Amino acid sequence: MKTKKVLTEIMQEKRLSSEEALVLFKEADFLELAKASDAVCRRKHPEGIVTFLIDRNINYTNICKNQCSFCAFYRTKDHPEAYVLSQEDIEKKVAETCELSGTQVMLQGGINPDLKIDYYTNMFKKIKNKFKIRIHSLSPPEVAYLAESSGLSIEDTLKELVKAGLDSLPGGGAEILVDSVRQRISPKKISSSKWLEVMEEAQKLGLKTTATMMIGTVETIEDRIRHLQNIRDLQDRTGGFMSFIPWTFQPGNTALGGKSVSSIEYLRTLAVSRLFLDNFQNLQGSWVTQGKDIGQVCLSFGANDLGSIMIEENVVRAAGVSHRINVHEMVELIRNAGKIPAQRDTEFKILKVYKNGDNK
Repeated sequence: MKTKKVLTEIMQEKRLSSEEALVLFKEADFLELAKASDAVCRRKHPEGIVTFLIDRNINYTNICKNQCSFCAFYRTKDHPEAYVLSQEDIEKKVAETCELSGTQVMLQGGINPDLKIDYYTNMFKKIKNKFKIRIHSLSPPEVAYLAESSGLSIEDTLKELVKAGLDSLPGGGAEILVDSVRQRISPKKISSSKWLEVMEEAQKLGLKTTATMMIGTVETIEDRIRHLQNIRDLQDRTGGFMSFIPWTFQPGNTALGGKSVSSIEYLRTLAVSRLFLDNFQNLQGSWVTQGKDIGQVCLSFGANDLGSIMIEENVVRAAGVSHRINVHEMVELIRNAGKIPAQRDTEFKILKVYKNGDNK
């Protein structure tokens, strides 16, 4: 009975408390939750457009001193598979992205002690000199490491990166923004408060950012709600988050291991996120970890965006999960969900709306 009352109040645009979000997650009827999250999404996006992006993830190195137990991608420096991409290799990947109508590159890697801030500023400058493309790159752990290793403040580090060509900051490295969880799965990684500090400093400088949440390791439902509360509070202060992207831990080839959470639990988390994050305009469904079919179902559970077609993706693939999609398939997937497909840029500006019969 209480869940029906809470869902009714949401329809009246009442802000959810953490306690109410917890009740919805644990007790609300699955389809009622879907109905409410879809209604809130339609209120924010009455035109019925669902967006996607064409970009490429370029992992410039897989060497990482953090060695998180949930990560299948990292390698130690002396591992035979360890690498650092050359500038030439990076530029080839950027050129291919541009040829495929990509509008953004996301350059992310491990915390490699041999790479200092000059590596990144030189990389960004050379990319910007040769290509017209958005650099939506580095995560708060990478920025925090560069600040520490350079003896600079977070603010000054970001200023140097922006001067070199950084355009916006993705939300990697968040996992769950609860330190008791982080100590169990990634004890060498930055704290939740440091992640939030980097994001707030970036947003104060005018950088747009995204927020993420990885579910399915050792966290509780209460931890997930606390994570959502942390990013909602920051969004109240800054308004700098463009979107929220929840995704699921992939246990294959990781030290942590375990089982993947069900798609039902993922969709439940997605729906509660849409209801709780009332100050976020955009919510992204993760076809990359869930597959195309569940990606489509996300559009009935509060998602208005399906992220990128991902010309290249390596981190999830390292865990043994490799879902692929092209523009034609993405357009048809969105259209078959009863929505209007549209290509966007990083800041959700619509670049192209796909009308019926148009899928290229």
